[in-house]
This record gives sequence, structure tokens and C-alpha cells, in this order.
Amino acid sequence: MTRRSASVGSMLAIRADEIEDQKRPLSLALVRRIWTYTRPYRRSRNVLTVIAVLRSFQLAGVAALLGWVIDDTMTHQDPIRLLWGTLAFLALVVATDLMMYWRSLLALRLGEVVVHDLRRDIYQGLQVQTMSFYDRTRLGRIISRMTSDAEAVRVGVQDVLFVSLVGLGQMVGAALFMALIDWRLFLLVLGISPLVWLINTLFHARFSAAFRNQQESFSRVTAVIAESVNGIRVTQGFARQAENARQFAALVDDHAWYNLVAARLRGIFLPLLDLNNQLFLAGLLLVGHHLVAVHGMDVDVIVRFFFLAGVFFGPIRNLGTQYAQALTAMAGAERVFALLDQTPTWADPPAAVDPGVLQGRVEMQGVSFAYLPGRPVLHAVDLLVEPGQCCALVGATGSGKSTIINLIAKFHLPTAGRLTIDGHDILDLSGSALHRQMGIVLQVNFLFTGTVLDNIRIARPQASLAEVQEAARRLDCLDLLETLPDGLLTQVGEGGTSLSMGQRQLVCFCRAMLADPRILILDEATSAVDTITEARIQRALERLLQGRTSFVVAHRLSTIRHADQVLMLGDGQIIERGTHRELLAANGAYAAAYRRFLKGI
Repeated sequence: MTRRSASVGSMLAIRADEIEDQKRPLSLALVRRIWTYTRPYRRSRNVLTVIAVLRSFQLAGVAALLGWVIDDTMTHQDPIRLLWGTLAFLALVVATDLMMYWRSLLALRLGEVVVHDLRRDIYQGLQVQTMSFYDRTRLGRIISRMTSDAEAVRVGVQDVLFVSLVGLGQMVGAALFMALIDWRLFLLVLGISPLVWLINTLFHARFSAAFRNQQESFSRVTAVIAESVNGIRVTQGFARQAENARQFAALVDDHAWYNLVAARLRGIFLPLLDLNNQLFLAGLLLVGHHLVAVHGMDVDVIVRFFFLAGVFFGPIRNLGTQYAQALTAMAGAERVFALLDQTPTWADPPAAVDPGVLQGRVEMQGVSFAYLPGRPVLHAVDLLVEPGQCCALVGATGSGKSTIINLIAKFHLPTAGRLTIDGHDILDLSGSALHRQMGIVLQVNFLFTGTVLDNIRIARPQASLAEVQEAARRLDCLDLLETLPDGLLTQVGEGGTSLSMGQRQLVCFCRAMLADPRILILDEATSAVDTITEARIQRALERLLQGRTSFVVAHRLSTIRHADQVLMLGDGQIIERGTHRELLAANGAYAAAYRRFLKGI
């Protein structure tokens, strides 16, 4: 097995759902779609196009004028004509350089605004994706779309398109001048063209596959880096540093292999294009000598052709480079648009209902759900929670507790049955309207980079400092937050890493209190809080739950003794229901779990 195939076989290298089609041909449809991002800036784009065309013909004109000045000077030996010819040549050179400056400046601006809009669309698209998308998509792949792939599109817009336009126009202009000067020598140019076409055809498919492989391998490297940073505690806790480093090295080797393949192709492709220029010059010497010696052609024609040959063949190597960059841009665009075209598995209907102020009546009728087709995790669940009631969900890990609250929060939709809130089918409810009246505190809550105050205000960005402090005071935790190094202005760090788990949970409790939700979901919400702190906030939680419909998932059964109803789940079904006392009296699964809890098992 080669080093490349061995690295691809690494456990971290490729997941089956990440292998992309490597044979998909490039199409003009992809180019047209990139072009649509320039439409809002059509004025700059059109001016840039005109400048590129003018510059291309100016470059051919510079060579033609230089050849004419030399020929005219040799023929007439007139210093005045030489002076005027030289001044005209310098004026054209200056105008050409100014065109280059404006072309470069406008191209950079156009590339920047296009990639800005592209990243904006990617981000907006990510915001409306459902949870199932994030369940199956690795973070690193999303990051690579926003970074390297978007940058590849930028290069395609600001460099490839307009640099190629200049090069092609330069070749066309030089060809026209050569055809006007002598059609016989121009036939040499036409004779070289099939060879250029053949080289391009031979390398097209190889370049396409190489650049797709190159960017896909980079995506895998990015994905593993993001995963490794997020899981560094697990890595160090289980002494996995050496093994992870070995597997990452295999991924890097894999990426290096594809980089080398692409580099080898460029190393062969570009010199072959250069060879065309040398073949033309050799042919020009032989044919030109014959035409001068036998047919009496003026030597100045040969001189002009030498100048124009440089202008004609000069862009070929550059166009080869642009061709390689174009394929990279196409590969990046293909992957970016594939992400943009990911449609959410579901979306609110156009006539989604805004229920107004919720009462909080939640009912499930025969609700089933499966994350994967054919593998249900909930089976025909029935429940009814009246406004203001507290419903506790208990059961072993994997019994379906979190799935139920995900359905109530409309993170997922039932695959069967009916879920209603205040009599409205959740399928018809506006998700944003529902979430504005819902508070969620999870076992592991995410905190954004910023201050404690910023993170609490996520619930209500317009809330004043006094309102935030009052929310924390009602939870009896203001003093705990004010003991932080800078109080509520303490920076929490990325993901809240500068705070303890308990402190993070307190911030999330305050966030929920500030939101003043009609439906409150607590998923293992006190699991990261020590027993002393839990005792302090238990009374505050009672105030938080008061008058609100609430769903509490907890392994600490002491937190749900006062729930209006307790649902004991097992294998995706409700196996027992009732109050805490009723279930203890029934002496079933709940009572057994409670006895184990009391014994500390």
C-alpha cells in the first residue's frame, strides 16, 4: 500500500458521507452562477471589462509601434521622425501602465465585494439550516467552505477572468497585426494553434481531478483540526496525543500528496506551453530566411514579427497559470454552491402562524420520531401538559428525553403523530415566534466570546444592566457572578472556557430568567452545579418555573419531586406517568430508579 492510500485509510481521514464526486465535469453554468455575484456591481465590472480590452490591444499596439519606429528610422534616417515616433511610443507605454493600475485596482475591489457577498450568503444559509444538517456535517468542512473555497472564487473573479481577458485580447491584437503585415508568416501562428489545443485537452481532466482532490484533502485537514481543538480535554485525558498526531500526520501526508500531484502537472504543463513560443521563433527564422532570400521580403517584416511574436506568445504561459487557477476556482465554487444549495430538511410554511402570547399548553398525540429513516427513537408518545404545569422527563440515557424536548423546541419535526402548542400544530407555527417565547437551559450550554453581560443579554439584547442584575438577583446568584474578576464584565473566552461549568450554567439560568419565557426547557440543567449552589438556586428555580409551562430533564431526581407530572421513559416510550408520590406508590421502574438515587448508585 502506498503512503497516500495508507493515509486515506486512516480512521480520521475520510468518512463515507464526505467522499465527493470527482468526475463531475466543469460547466458554463457554474461560471454563470459566479458571474451573478458581480451583477450588483455591474458598473465597476463593465468599466473593468472595457479597461481590460483596451489594455490588451494597447500591449499589441506597443509592439507594433516599436517595430514601426525601428523600421522607419532605418528607412528614412530622420531624427525628427525618430523623436516623434519615440514620444508616441512612450505615450502609449504610459497609457498602458495606467490601464494596468486601474485594472488591478478595480479587479481587487470586485473580488473583495464578491467574496464578501458569497460569505454573507453562506452564513445566512447556515442560520436557517435545521439541526439534522449540523448532525451530519463536520465543522471543519463548513470552515473550509468559508475560507479556502471562498478565497479560490475570489482569485477566479479578480485574477483569472480579467487577466485572461487581457491575455486573450493581447494575442488577438498581435495576430491581427501579424496578419496585416504578412499573411504567409502568420500561417506559422495558425500552425502552432492545434498543438496548444492538444496540450490543453490532455491536461484538462487531470487538472480538474487534481484540484478537487487537493481542496477536499484540505477540507479533511481543517475538519480534524477543529475536532481536535474542541476535544483536546478528551485527547489529553486519555493520553491520545501520540495517536492523534500520527493520524493527523497521515492526513497531512495525504494533502501533501495531492499538492505534489498538482505541482507536477503544472511543472509539465507550463514548459510545454513555453515550447510553442520557441518552436514559432525557430520556424520564423527558417521561413523568414527563405522568404527574404528567395522572394525578396524586406528584413523589417521579420523584425516586426519578432516583436509581435513576443506579444502573441507571452500570454500563453500566463494563460496556462490562469487556467490552473481557474480550475481551482471552479472546484472551490462547486463546493461552495453545493453548501449553498443544501436545502433545510424542513422549513416554516409561507403562512406560518404567529400564536401571539403563548399560554403554554403542549400536547403530543401518537408522536414518533427517527433521526435516521427506519430507526425510530420515539414510538407513539402521548402527553398533555397544561399551561403553567411542570413536566419532568426521566429515564435511562437514550430513552428519548432529549428527543422530546427537541421536538417541543421545534429543532426537529415529528415523523408521525401530531404535536400542538396552544392548539396550533407545530408544523404550522412560526419557529422564530415560538422561540421568542421559549427559554432553554441545556446540560452543556454554549457561551459566545464576550462578557458575562453580553451572554446574558442574548435573551434580550435591549435589556438594561439593571434588568440583567435583577434577573440574576431573582435567581439568588448575583453575588456569585459579581465575585468574578470583572463581575458581569468578565470576559468568558471562546465557548466560555474561562468560567467553570457551574458558572456557565448560572449565566445560562440568568439568560433564561431575562427572557421571561412562556415555555421553559431545562435539560440536565443543574448537572454541572455543585450541590451547595444547587440548593441555593433550587428555590429560585421554583420562582423561575412559576406560571410557566416547563419541561425538566434530570438525573438528579431530587429536582423533580414537585413536578405536576413525571414521565418515565424507556426505549422511546412512556412506560410510567404520574406525580412523584404516585409513581413511588406504584413501586415500578420510577420507584426503583429513585431508590438507586437515594443509595447514590
